[in-house]
Amino acid sequence: MNYRFQNLLGAPYRGGNVVVVNNFLLISPVGNRVAVTDLVKSETITLPCQASTNLRHIAASPDGVFLLTVDENNRCLFINLPRRAVLHRISFKHPVSAVKFSPDGNLIAVAAGKLLQIWRSPGFKKEFFPFELIKTFADCNDRITSLDWSPESEFILAGSKDLTVRLFYLKQSKRKSYNKPFLFLGHRDAIVGAFFGVDKRTNKVTKVYTLSRDGAIFSWGYSGSDVKYQEPGRDVSEPVSPGTPELRQGENGEGENEGNLLKRKDYDGKDENFDEEDGFLLHKMKWELLKKDFFMQAPAKLIACDYHRGLDMVVVGFSNGVFGLYQMPDFVCIHLLSISREKITNVVFNDLGNWLTFGCAKLGQLLVWEWKSESYILKQQGHYFDVNCLAYSPDSQFLATGADDNKIKVWTVSSGFCFVTFSEHTNAVTALHFMASNHCLLSASLDGTVRAWDLFRYRNFRTFVTPTPKQFVSLASDQSGEVICAGTLDSFEIFVWSMKTGRLLDVLSGHEGPVHGLMFSPTNAILASSSWDKTVRLWDLFEGRGGVEKFDHTHDVLTVVYRPDGKQLACSTLDGQIHFWDPLQGLEMYTIEGRRDIAGGRLTTDRRSAANSTAGKCFTTLCYSADGSYILAGGSSKYICMYDVADQVLLRRFQITHNLSLDGVLDFLNSKNMTEAGPMDLIDDDRSDGEEGVDKQTQNKLGYDLPGSKPNHGRPVIRTKCLRIAPTGRSWAAATTEGVLVYSMDESVMFDPTDLDIDVTPEAVDEALRDGQPKRALILSLRLNEDTLIRKCIITVAPADIPAVASSVPFKYLQRLIEALAELLENCPHLEFILRWCQRTVGQLTVENTEAVAIQGFLLENEALTFQRWHVICSNWSKD
Repeated sequence: MNYRFQNLLGAPYRGGNVVVVNNFLLISPVGNRVAVTDLVKSETITLPCQASTNLRHIAASPDGVFLLTVDENNRCLFINLPRRAVLHRISFKHPVSAVKFSPDGNLIAVAAGKLLQIWRSPGFKKEFFPFELIKTFADCNDRITSLDWSPESEFILAGSKDLTVRLFYLKQSKRKSYNKPFLFLGHRDAIVGAFFGVDKRTNKVTKVYTLSRDGAIFSWGYSGSDVKYQEPGRDVSEPVSPGTPELRQGENGEGENEGNLLKRKDYDGKDENFDEEDGFLLHKMKWELLKKDFFMQAPAKLIACDYHRGLDMVVVGFSNGVFGLYQMPDFVCIHLLSISREKITNVVFNDLGNWLTFGCAKLGQLLVWEWKSESYILKQQGHYFDVNCLAYSPDSQFLATGADDNKIKVWTVSSGFCFVTFSEHTNAVTALHFMASNHCLLSASLDGTVRAWDLFRYRNFRTFVTPTPKQFVSLASDQSGEVICAGTLDSFEIFVWSMKTGRLLDVLSGHEGPVHGLMFSPTNAILASSSWDKTVRLWDLFEGRGGVEKFDHTHDVLTVVYRPDGKQLACSTLDGQIHFWDPLQGLEMYTIEGRRDIAGGRLTTDRRSAANSTAGKCFTTLCYSADGSYILAGGSSKYICMYDVADQVLLRRFQITHNLSLDGVLDFLNSKNMTEAGPMDLIDDDRSDGEEGVDKQTQNKLGYDLPGSKPNHGRPVIRTKCLRIAPTGRSWAAATTEGVLVYSMDESVMFDPTDLDIDVTPEAVDEALRDGQPKRALILSLRLNEDTLIRKCIITVAPADIPAVASSVPFKYLQRLIEALAELLENCPHLEFILRWCQRTVGQLTVENTEAVAIQGFLLENEALTFQRWHVICSNWSKD
């Protein structure tokens, strides 16, 4: 029962910026979570920590140890990335538009509205106030849009919506006077990016590139001849930044900068622009506009850009889905290609500069492209709309998802990657079912077809249709895979086809409402169907008797499932109850009242409180565990409930998300957010910059202005549409508004046998023990790699047989056997018995095997701890 969150599938990217760490680790925000993709191993994981709302910005330290995330409420999490643990939290007072670590990792630059704040980066230690604000610059006249650090972490470029880029100096001057930033002027639209260019030989800043939203890139530079050492006694003027406003007046009425405008050489011959430690100060140099270039993509706007200092290249993404790669400073176009018709919201280089990462928030698309070979390293795209249905493969390695975007995706559970997408359906996919052969997938859709997919050749090899178009909402197949059944939404019928010929065999009539639940008995050919007509019907297809049983309920039946042994039937009704029936006797066994358990939060548009509201207090999806001892239930709520079937008690309740960006998460709404015109969240403020921000690019805000489409202005309502437990029973998946959540019983999602065969089963282990074959039983349990079976086999061996059994264990299984002995040494009361096992087993290890030596050390450590405990017990006993 110890299920923990493992991964989030179905949505690799939803907006925000993407960062690349250690050249191959791709970090992207997914809702209020963070996904980490290993581009070398081709696997993705989702961090267990959650933000309060959807993430807007993330930043990673140069060494890849720390991760900083900022959500829509400007709440920040400081995360230890290798340990996946939250170290510190802080809330910023102003809307954060950009955040970036310094190259040395000691400082963090935060663009908080018009302010540029410099914070000290926290460390591993627990502190009362880990974030320390070092300096704040208030020179910008509008929101800051981009940040970039100089290589020595002393200067920072800040681009703003006031059409200017400012060069700030972080250190305090010797006179402790105000360091006026240098202004780069001339752009006619908001700044999208500003970057330092360095000399490859000296690694010193020699140029600056600024990019604006209208597709212009300006190249700035300074010449060493512009700063000359003048003769003593000759007045020289400081280069004035064009357009720089005059500074505030001093106490005597004169400008504080007046003394700097006419500076005089000291007698030691040193220029004030020169610092003994840092050399020439960049913000006091005479910068010149060297070149103006334009990308010529009008009317498309420049949305995202990135610059690689080592290669001196710029990559840009536009609102029409086009991206360009340019070699600077000559502005040579290397690539100009189109990804899609939607705007590219993020582009970023990796450390080496050979991979480009593109993100499209509206499509949920994440691409990694190698520009030299023009090949894809990663190409992942989530579902455009919510996932409706799930299906595990019989070996639990694959997970199929179907959604309202008419697509079917098949994911590898261990890696979290989608390896095939089927898009032949023309309407929403409502049901999925894996055949027992593991390479055939069935799907039902509202387009009136049931399709069979070959997972070897990745094609649709059979399509089942009806004489007149119908809308299918449920799907089932018998154990042999010869009969396919589908329930309809409009005609209230069940259609039966032959899998081999594709012909329509029969039409089952009798229901008076949509048939939303359909399942074959695991042990015989009895088909169970549930409908909104308040009945559950059993059908005998092969005997030709039609309906053989009918179970009446007082409310609409939403779904029906069989227990894996076929001796029990569970169905949920609209009044929030789960009814359990004996399909053989036709009697109701017991009922679970789940209205209070499934009760979720209060929607923004609800007139009643969450406690008094009756909407959504029912289970729309059920799923038995592999052994049938407990059942999972979910519905239009933020909770998923786990019940014990025998005792009818609630074992555990999973809250699928804490994301306040979704509706229905809060139990109580704040009355301060209620105005005369309605809830404040539903009032559109018509922000002028909404087009270029992430707000109106995500799927969550699509079509909310259409009449009757979404009453809460596109704010998604949290719900669970489908639940499936893996056949191995070690993990389960839920199709929710957030995506497909995968929960696992341990850190390894997959059932990981060492050497699995058709004859290697738990039943075979028990049979070997009954027959008095401890050697065979132990080897079978080690091949299954199941802890309980391994411990059982170790305990049942007679003490006299330990040498013979231990010597018969193959060398490749010794490491797993020693791990089991180390655990038994801590918990098992038979100390001498386990020590005999350890003595016989450790002697077979070789020194060359480093992993075995490490396990041996772990075993010896447990032996020492056990000796200490017994020593304390014996000492206390002798004193008494």
